[in-house]
Amino acid sequence: MESKEINELREKIAFYEAILDNIRNGVMITDPNGRIIFFSKSYGNFLGIDPQKALGKHCTEVIENTRMHVVAQTGSAEINHPHRIKGQDMVVQRIPIEMDGKMIAVYGQVMFKDVRDVQALAQKLNFLESKVELYEKELESLRSSKYTIDHIVGKSPSISELKKLALKAAMTNAPVLLMGESGTGKELFAHAIHYASARRVYPFIRLNCAAIPKDLLETELFGYEPGAFTGAGSKGKPGKFELAHRGTIFLDEISDLPLEMQPKLLRVLEEKETERLGGTRLTKCDFRLIAATHEDLANWVEQGRFRKDLYYRLNVIPLQIPPLRERKEDIPLIVGHLIQILNRDLGTNVTRVPPDVLQIFQNYDWPGNVREVTNVLERILYSIDGDTIHRHHLPIFLKGMISESNRLQPTLLKRLREDMEKEALLHAIRMSKDNKNKAAKLLGIHRTALYKKMKKFHIPSGQHANM
Repeated sequence: MESKEINELREKIAFYEAILDNIRNGVMITDPNGRIIFFSKSYGNFLGIDPQKALGKHCTEVIENTRMHVVAQTGSAEINHPHRIKGQDMVVQRIPIEMDGKMIAVYGQVMFKDVRDVQALAQKLNFLESKVELYEKELESLRSSKYTIDHIVGKSPSISELKKLALKAAMTNAPVLLMGESGTGKELFAHAIHYASARRVYPFIRLNCAAIPKDLLETELFGYEPGAFTGAGSKGKPGKFELAHRGTIFLDEISDLPLEMQPKLLRVLEEKETERLGGTRLTKCDFRLIAATHEDLANWVEQGRFRKDLYYRLNVIPLQIPPLRERKEDIPLIVGHLIQILNRDLGTNVTRVPPDVLQIFQNYDWPGNVREVTNVLERILYSIDGDTIHRHHLPIFLKGMISESNRLQPTLLKRLREDMEKEALLHAIRMSKDNKNKAAKLLGIHRTALYKKMKKFHIPSGQHANM
């Protein structure tokens, strides 16, 4: 029995010695009196010393400038201290080992055989730190919003005041509700508010509530755990609120959020914590909410189509964005700005828009707002050859927007009006992607009137792509 225990002890000793022998830069262990009780082979090879002959000797007899015996006396570790041996500067550690409050040994290890290794490591760390800093800047650029307050073009009193309010809103963490017709630039304002806030270095997460099927909207917002439902991924998925942690979440078309999901959104806004579908763990989320809608949410609340408590929670900082027809003095600036962008994107070189053409732009009400202006300019720039937009380049419905001082024959005026009305119908249907309700709203007429006009001008239903 004793022989077996002795063999087991020998095996353990051999095991630990093998580990210590293979520590790359060398190990030496002394007893409390400074006598060597272990000397690794790697350390012996480095110094040209037979490890077995070093055992039992005082450390000062074997290693020059050693302080192992000093550490044994003081009990204070020496971490990453310089040590010069054979004219070579090294970096070592000397650690006192205690058991039951009593000093039993001192562990010494060479960390770097040459101080130049430390310098090389420092240079490598500096290089890595520089790369990390670069990647952080790139990540910040990718995460941050695309647009700033300077991208909102216009100097009219209404838009100037709105930009001031947006910057003021950016200084708080309160929810913002952006209201306005389609194409007025609600998302542009959301980006600008995020960029002007202290959260700009963190994510800007966008979700269009109208673009996601109702049965998928909950998983998009709150995420899901593995196996939460049929077809769920094996790794689960974080929701938009989790992704927006420390940043901003922008919920576009908030009016399309189903009634049954509205209490869940309200809870997340009030508690600032979310729970994944199929999960049991609550996750804290620090986000700033910006919501947008083109609907009259107050009216929807009265009709029971939107929760009153959620409406009040969203409508902390309301910003009403005016339609383009209410700030026509901004149209020349907007046209110039959009042409610059389209020139860059399309490779065109249009630089001039004569006053008479700008006047036509200003005479039109633009039911599709800035989005419609972009669409019209893009169509013009695709077809133009020179560097100037002339009247004959304009769509038919804009060619009719002429000054009242121009005298036209009654028949010609009637034809122009009809052409303009037909073009406006086609344009509205195209802008609404053949959704007749939306097209009628864009034109400011009832859907029945829209169908009558379509019949009058022989416009087939469901064929807007060919118009």
